[in-house]
Amino acid sequence: MTRSLQAVAYRRPSVLESVTGGQRLGLETSEGSTPYGAVDHPQFFSGFLTSPQQASAALLAVADVAAARYHQPRLRASLDPVVTGNGDRLRFESFSGCGGVYARLDVLETGLDGGEVGRGTTNVDVNNPLREALSRVGADDPLHLRVGPEELTVTTLDGPVVEKKVPLPDRWLRGFAEAQVIAAGFDLRAELDAGEAVRFLRSLPRGGRSGAAGPRWVVPSGRTLRPTTRAVPGAVCLPGSERLVALQRVLRHATALRVYGPAVTSGAAATASAWEVLLLGMRLTLTLSPDATRGFSGEGGVLDALATDEGAADAELISVLLAWEPRIDIADLAADSGLTTERVRAALVRLGTSGRVGYDTAEAAYFHRELPYDAERVERHNPRLRSARSLVAAGSVTLDGAIGMVTAEDGHVHRVREEAGALTCSCLWWARYRGGRGPCKHALAVRMARRGDVPAQAAVRFDGGAR
Repeated sequence: MTRSLQAVAYRRPSVLESVTGGQRLGLETSEGSTPYGAVDHPQFFSGFLTSPQQASAALLAVADVAAARYHQPRLRASLDPVVTGNGDRLRFESFSGCGGVYARLDVLETGLDGGEVGRGTTNVDVNNPLREALSRVGADDPLHLRVGPEELTVTTLDGPVVEKKVPLPDRWLRGFAEAQVIAAGFDLRAELDAGEAVRFLRSLPRGGRSGAAGPRWVVPSGRTLRPTTRAVPGAVCLPGSERLVALQRVLRHATALRVYGPAVTSGAAATASAWEVLLLGMRLTLTLSPDATRGFSGEGGVLDALATDEGAADAELISVLLAWEPRIDIADLAADSGLTTERVRAALVRLGTSGRVGYDTAEAAYFHRELPYDAERVERHNPRLRSARSLVAAGSVTLDGAIGMVTAEDGHVHRVREEAGALTCSCLWWARYRGGRGPCKHALAVRMARRGDVPAQAAVRFDGGAR
């Protein structure tokens, strides 16, 4: 497994301190991306939180996910949350160390009072003393929030005084991207009021090894959700219900619970799902991978978008038009770029693989952000994508109408067929997952060859003739 060492540096630790008339929460930022380029310790907000106790609990929930490995709970992760200023809101994101849970807190315009919200993305320091202090914030305590350094500290402090170095595996980066792509296929499946939301979430098991009992399914029934033993139409998968434990921090403040997921049919395999708790002026969302024992990194939802040279050029064009919008309008991007809406969607998927867009299920829209990691490694180090390109470069693909023949490294020939617009394969990967985790390397190689994405040294064959 390929990994790098991610270094983040802060001017000083984040702190919650008592001041005249209330408390002040200072969240320190690392180097970040802004409309003006890379900036050391950008400031995105200075003002008040309208619901301080709820915001404190929700921030702790995001930090809980950043520090967790749900499949291996004895191992701790240590990645700081990411904050994005979108001009009208602040978004705090984190991803679990096991790569199977994505958390996001959206502090909306009504949750903020005073001060403009900047635009850009960076890490924020969340340390143990700060966590303890946030857990003690009272309902009536006025809370001033500062995201980024105070103006005076920019000139009075010499260099960073807090530095963290943490391992950052490629699968973690791939998972962060896959979570956005998968969520883009979700629809709202159920909405519970505050009372039913609390009853349902408190009924879920908390102990035991995550995923030990296999995936659960729930189906809307009146005002609540009832469990079901199989994936009946309208059901939502709840794989590893213990992974929703971070929502317990905000339950007493919840005004509603919304559940998102893909359409399922009877007998469907486990799927990902998103669980959103509505708070006053805020939304806290947890997105769960289809299986508690595996993360999002192997789901394969981004491979088709990564496999085209055209997609790379489209993504570069679309990236120039983004401006940290809280809600990306695909029709506007199509008009501004001259691309079709289908090509814009594919470009956004590709931008998601490098951490440059996220997806908000509540608004059914992408939003602009720039992950503060070397996320372009996602494409370079994706094993199926690398293998597919190697097969094409080696001249191992033969095309014959709707059928493609791919000779694997061991000499075994795999037959790739097109059925109802989708490619199937005779390999073991396809037999095991049936497309549920994206295309296999052989199907990817056939698609590349059909589009002409062929390296100069390759010799793809068509009906027995060399090209």
